[in-house]
Amino acid sequence: MRGPLDSPQGAWPLPNLKRSLTEPRSLNSTLLSGLAWACAVIASVPLLSVLYMLLVRGGSRLSLELFTELPPAGFEEGGGFGNAIVGTFVTVGIGALISIPFGIIAAVFLAELGPDSKLAAWARFCAKTLTGLPSILAGVFAYALVVLTTGTYSAPAGGVALALLMLPTVVLTSEEAMKMVTQKMKDAAYGLGCTRTQVIVKVVLPTAMPGILTGVMLAIARAAGETAPLLFTALFSNYWLVEDGEVHLMAPIASLSVLIYNFSGMPFENQIELAWAASLVLVMFVLIFNIISRAFGQSKV
Repeated sequence: MRGPLDSPQGAWPLPNLKRSLTEPRSLNSTLLSGLAWACAVIASVPLLSVLYMLLVRGGSRLSLELFTELPPAGFEEGGGFGNAIVGTFVTVGIGALISIPFGIIAAVFLAELGPDSKLAAWARFCAKTLTGLPSILAGVFAYALVVLTTGTYSAPAGGVALALLMLPTVVLTSEEAMKMVTQKMKDAAYGLGCTRTQVIVKVVLPTAMPGILTGVMLAIARAAGETAPLLFTALFSNYWLVEDGEVHLMAPIASLSVLIYNFSGMPFENQIELAWAASLVLVMFVLIFNIISRAFGQSKV
């Protein structure tokens, strides 16, 4: 039997590793790669066009007075939407205060306390169903629960509606983050004499915190851009939340999304320009929250 050294050249000939574009595999790979790039470019065209229009139409109106003045009346010039920015933060903040604690507690039960129980199965089903709930139905629910009970549109009513939309995102992402904590870490804590509560509080939650914060930021980003729930619950206002040292929480409150909805259909150029500027500001807020969520998702405790 001849070996490599017995060949005429003293070794087996080296294989040809050069890629040939005429081969079927290479041709299919090139075509599919080109198709994927073309689809990606086509899909990005609407997004880039919207961003371009926002920067051109809304960026030209950006100024300090937009963040410090109240919305103008129909025939007035200038003005801003400072109260709408404050109202957006207040309603989203109330929604976060309601949804985040309940969402994390529910996720602890789903991931650690009773992951295989019938209650957990129904809770997961309800959370996944709520992710596809039309936002206007959340507004109708909060209207019946809060507005009709209190007799007025208010920031808490808007916060309840937004909390209903934020809750499933917080629950599902927090549960998945807690499931990613390795069993070895839990077993080591149990071996040191920790109770189940101590393991959850001192091991599971700190380790899963980046994933939990990612879900929280995504939920906040979604809630910040909702309009329909606030039309039923918070309505709108042309005044500041705090006037003469008094906080008017139980009264209609402004928000960026509703301001955009109201001003975009007006026949006055000044209001239309303010709607474009508010759209740009709202997109920047959502973009910042998404960037923060990605940063939390890539960080490690």
